Amino acid sequence: MITTENLTVRFGKEALFENVNIKFAPGNCYGLIGANGAGKSTFLKVLSGDLEPTSGSVHIKKGQRIAVLKQNHFEFDDYTAIDTVIMGHKHLYDVMKEKDALYMKPDFNDEDGIRVAHLETEFAEMDGWQAEPNASSLLNDLGIPQELHYSLMKDLSGSEKVRVLLAQALFGTPDILLLDEPTNHLDLATITWLEDFLIDFPNTVIVVSHDRKFLDRICTHIADIDFRNIQLYTGNYSFWTQASALIMKQKEERNKKLEEKAEEFRKFIARFSANASKAKQATSRKNMLEKLTLEDIKPSTRKYPSINFKFSKIPGKDVLTVTGLKKEVNGERLIKALSFDVRQGEKIAFISQNQLAVTTLFEILEGKIEPDEGSVNWGVTATHSYCPKDNNDFFKTDKNLIQWLAQYSEEQHVSFLRGYLGRMLFSGEDAEKAVNVLSGGEKVRCMFAKTMIEEANVLLFDEPTNHLDLEAITSLNNALIDYTGTVLFTSQDYQFINTVATRIIEITPNGYLNYQMNYKDYLKNPDVRKKREQLMSMSVK
Repeated sequence: MITTENLTVRFGKEALFENVNIKFAPGNCYGLIGANGAGKSTFLKVLSGDLEPTSGSVHIKKGQRIAVLKQNHFEFDDYTAIDTVIMGHKHLYDVMKEKDALYMKPDFNDEDGIRVAHLETEFAEMDGWQAEPNASSLLNDLGIPQELHYSLMKDLSGSEKVRVLLAQALFGTPDILLLDEPTNHLDLATITWLEDFLIDFPNTVIVVSHDRKFLDRICTHIADIDFRNIQLYTGNYSFWTQASALIMKQKEERNKKLEEKAEEFRKFIARFSANASKAKQATSRKNMLEKLTLEDIKPSTRKYPSINFKFSKIPGKDVLTVTGLKKEVNGERLIKALSFDVRQGEKIAFISQNQLAVTTLFEILEGKIEPDEGSVNWGVTATHSYCPKDNNDFFKTDKNLIQWLAQYSEEQHVSFLRGYLGRMLFSGEDAEKAVNVLSGGEKVRCMFAKTMIEEANVLLFDEPTNHLDLEAITSLNNALIDYTGTVLFTSQDYQFINTVATRIIEITPNGYLNYQMNYKDYLKNPDVRKKREQLMSMSVK
């Protein structure tokens, strides 16, 4: 268990939290949510002891161990992957190293023998003899092959380091587990494994994530950071959002009787409870939901950006033809013999184990780089707008938001531009902020404003949910579902792909897969699995 007492965190005069009193109980998984800049990562740092609060305190039962998903990918460069994982249980690792050092002493004496005996007892009590096998098992489960377990961290790729650090946090069943965006850089199979691991995890989990499906599957509670306070709610993310919307709707219907409101809420609870899966986490959540009352849920005060994509030029049926594309970057083959046609209104998700392949494809489609072989032919009526993953080049200027957006608009009236910025939650003085000081999420919302103004009939999005809070992701998700033009996109968000895409194209170094179906069906399709395995097993020539 971990609790806070009158916790306050200030940066200058600005308060992130004020007098927060909250308790996180064992056996529960808490999804920590809030708008960009609300202080989610800061709160985790305070809980872990990495950051001192301005006032107030954090209380943890004596002897309990906290594990944190490390964000510094270079911290353990001089250690092997297996040692890095075991270091997640610091005391166990220290005992193991001290014991090994004593056994290596050439002048081992009686005093050393007494110390070793004590260490051996401690080591056994912590199940130390299983440390390496358990660490190795975690690495295997997270996609790190056996041959890399004793490699130095500095010799691993960025994605491999992320997985090792995740294994470090999970190692040894900590009493309190703090995870900040644990699904970043993980493929779907690994995310599913992590979900199952956390569902069965017996102790306290507090997790920050922008992955809605992940939060829905693992969370028993939502901890919402809103207006410098943190409120706890029973249920997963979908339950919280829908319950909050229901309560807000009921408040607006002022004439509805209290008993009618309560009955509507009870029916809502019953629907969610009935849909709980057989997993332990979900069953626990089901029991909690059945005890909720109308007064337990408060509507969220956070705002959703208003995203609505339209096109001004009527598109033809034939949008794009790609023939025989091949591309290598720094001697690595990314794309081989890629061919496809795009028709008006299609929404195609491009996926790959190497996201650079998709980014490279989008840069070729936009004419930013040339393919080694093949051709790209856009339809004569096609107009396209591109939101790249790396948008920094768009913001290397000291223009304010109004001036910046004016570059992409035929209409130059300030009120018109302010209208688009307001829809992206830039109101009042915010619209006069210099674009070169914007956060990652603010830059992405600016790019959406640009895209809306351009009114293109083809949209290209490279990881558009990066840096966004859950409200913005939901708004973008709904906007692309409603958009009647053509969408070519890539994302790591399962729910986003599954609800938007009507077609999946998967790129590998040895070829590609092209199927007209949603993402869920694509992943389950036995023909897809067979062909993917064939492509993955081929050597790159």
